[in-house]
Amino acid sequence: MTDLDNAPTIATTPSPSRAQAKITIEDPQAMVSLLGAADEILKLVERSLASDIMVRGNEITITGAPADNARAERLFAELLELIERGETLTADSVRRTLGMLDAGTSERPAEVLTLNILSRRGRNIRPKTLGQKRYVDAIDQHTVVFAIGPAGTGKTYLAMAKAVQALQAKQVTRIILTRPAVEAGERLGYLPGTLYEKIDPYLRPLYDALHDMIDPDSIPRLIQSGTIEVAPLAYMRGRTLNDAFIILDEAQNTTPEQMKMFLTRLGFGSRIVVTGDVTQVDLPGGAQSGLRVVREILDGLGDVHFNQLGSGDVVRHQLVSDIVDAYAKWDANQELRAVPGQGSQGGRQRRR
Repeated sequence: MTDLDNAPTIATTPSPSRAQAKITIEDPQAMVSLLGAADEILKLVERSLASDIMVRGNEITITGAPADNARAERLFAELLELIERGETLTADSVRRTLGMLDAGTSERPAEVLTLNILSRRGRNIRPKTLGQKRYVDAIDQHTVVFAIGPAGTGKTYLAMAKAVQALQAKQVTRIILTRPAVEAGERLGYLPGTLYEKIDPYLRPLYDALHDMIDPDSIPRLIQSGTIEVAPLAYMRGRTLNDAFIILDEAQNTTPEQMKMFLTRLGFGSRIVVTGDVTQVDLPGGAQSGLRVVREILDGLGDVHFNQLGSGDVVRHQLVSDIVDAYAKWDANQELRAVPGQGSQGGRQRRR
């Protein structure tokens, strides 16, 4: 706690196998926030901890094995820090705080969950997991950053937020957003309208993210002036991009040649963020993904960083994380069943 006068006091009663710790919270409003509406937060904390939790007045009593009590004390300390920093506790923030504590990392959950990237209309855009914070930090520290991970991990959204932040801070003079126009089961030619109307569905997710971060009324003006450019990857060929924050989205759908073309567009004063999910390649005819091979090609190259996000970084519905894990498990089982050297035989034995 930053305010030492209001810091909770903790008293511990030692015992060979079962100990008791007490946390006294002087600020009544902090206690109300810690409990949550209808004790919702307290009930979640109780379900998440092995120690017994009892609340009476402004005092929390923790009873259990010393190691379990220590885990509970760390959780309460982080939750109280979040409250002091002006955060409203939710079930999601409690689960994420506990997950970071159990991971045993050096970063404090309260610092991760209160790191603001952008603020607009009272809404803050910030990382929600340790993996996301490290991704955001990498963007600040490196010229080229690759974010590889499943759907819902905030790869593109956080990159967009950092791009807008860099533009507002005048670190760059423009934002360039691009993605390959590769069909995921549909054919581009069958879509109605002009070329721009045909490619619009592929770029729409980038526009949607922009609307969350910039006044929608100003976006057409920024696009008209060239301050923001949203275009298919093919439009990048032959250009040198200076003083720009460049984002390549859905990079798993680039070929190795396209990836090389894109990365060599980098000009002075620019930075690049490449995002993608190597498990969702839509390239036709079994073509090799440029995102899958680029790590091997650029391994050890200075000022290039690869950030791997996982199911624990998914910030959509909890079921999305479970779906990602289920698919990963299924893929691993398929690989175990495959016979080495059979290639496209899918693991089946050839008939002799």
